[in-house]
Amino acid sequence: MSSRTQVRLFKIVAVAEAFSWAGLLVGMYVKYVADGGELGVQIFGPIHGGIFVAYVLVTLVLSRTLRWSRWTTLAGLACSIPPFATLAFELWGQRSGRLTPSSGAARPVSVRA
Repeated sequence: MSSRTQVRLFKIVAVAEAFSWAGLLVGMYVKYVADGGELGVQIFGPIHGGIFVAYVLVTLVLSRTLRWSRWTTLAGLACSIPPFATLAFELWGQRSGRLTPSSGAARPVSVRA
């Protein structure tokens, strides 16, 4: 699988993980606050769990492919836990160049003043 395909897959899974969080949160609201039953949690719980595992695996594969630092990899993995943090990590990774497959060139280095 090419690095561009891996990056595309990562973005899809990151967004899906956030949407599954939203579904699970709505399901928990209905179950615990609105006392409307467990159906939402029963549906979105396993969906979110599966997408969570996919996100972790895709993050680990991509970190190796794009040669992320240990800290970038840990940040990506940590962002799988809070709701919607995968979106923030994906946006940050895109803006910082960490989700740009290199064609042999080094990743741009940021200069701090």
